[in-house]
Amino acid sequence: MQRATVDGDETGRRSLFDGEPRTVVLSLDAGERVPAHSHPDRVVLFHVLSGAIELALDDETTTLRAGEIGRFDGDCDIAPHARTDARALVVLATR
Repeated sequence: MQRATVDGDETGRRSLFDGEPRTVVLSLDAGERVPAHSHPDRVVLFHVLSGAIELALDDETTTLRAGEIGRFDGDCDIAPHARTDARALVVLATR
């Protein structure tokens, strides 16, 4: 078994484990945005651990708050925007 922690004060992206599925902690300051991008051939689970993150997915925009999980096709263009200081656990699983 591998173990990791999602605690920490750093901002940006941090991989938790090597290999599959890719598991990342995303930490954003309020107002910070990640440019639109996609994760082809993946299914994405986006679990907001704290704060609130607005997700633009292609033509749809939704806000996830702490404790909420979104699941979507990685072929979508995604552009996260932190509405508050926020942290999310993102799992990118191969299809």
